[in-house]
Amino acid sequence: MARPKIKNSLLLITLMLLLVPVCASAVSLPTVSIGVEEAETPQQVSTALQVILLLTVLSIAPAIILMTTCFTRIVIVLGFVRQAMGTQNMPPTQVIIGLSLFLTFFIMSPVINEVNTQALQPYLNEEINQTTAFSLAIKPMREFMFSQVEESELTLLADITLDSDPFDQDDIPTTTLIPAFMLSEMKKAFQMGFMIYIPFLVIDMIVASILMSMGMMMLPPVIISMPFKLLLFVLVDGWALVVGSLIKSFS
Repeated sequence: MARPKIKNSLLLITLMLLLVPVCASAVSLPTVSIGVEEAETPQQVSTALQVILLLTVLSIAPAIILMTTCFTRIVIVLGFVRQAMGTQNMPPTQVIIGLSLFLTFFIMSPVINEVNTQALQPYLNEEINQTTAFSLAIKPMREFMFSQVEESELTLLADITLDSDPFDQDDIPTTTLIPAFMLSEMKKAFQMGFMIYIPFLVIDMIVASILMSMGMMMLPPVIISMPFKLLLFVLVDGWALVVGSLIKSFS
């Protein structure tokens, strides 16, 4: 009884393989072709350079998100929370990065909407050119970075990169503002990380003192203190406090 079933299965598979070319010839599938040809006009060269520039911008888009948004502060603080609790890889790095991205989109939504309204939609409707669209798009981003950057970091980068003292924000180029903004974000993130470490450090010290008084010096204090850290973090609703503090720090 098994041989007829095997023969029927082989026959069905053979028929399906024979029908594949027929179906492919009956349905028109799109094809993509990439080629290199000699440019005959300057306009063709300009178009090719624009395509290369666009591909380059798309490849460094994640770095642009890191440099010009609140992602840096959020991901560093969440990383400090995980290290302070001593849970190794819990939550996983993918979860921390995903939460940081969604919080970044939430915090940056007013800026994103402004860029979309003032620059992207007029450019898609062919009302403005690329240069004007870029100028209108970078303006809300600069305003956000200026609202969060520290004066000390901005002064440091301005003294290094500029020949004269700037009179207002328009005199500070974006290439100077972005590193100053990143330095300021890392400074604030480490300050918040220090405040997060304090209660967990107190728990470690208490557990270590108790173990030493009991003569259990060979037992690692981390093994005993970790459940108490998790219990404290859950009782005070730690994730809500951390996320809430992060969101309020950008207001």
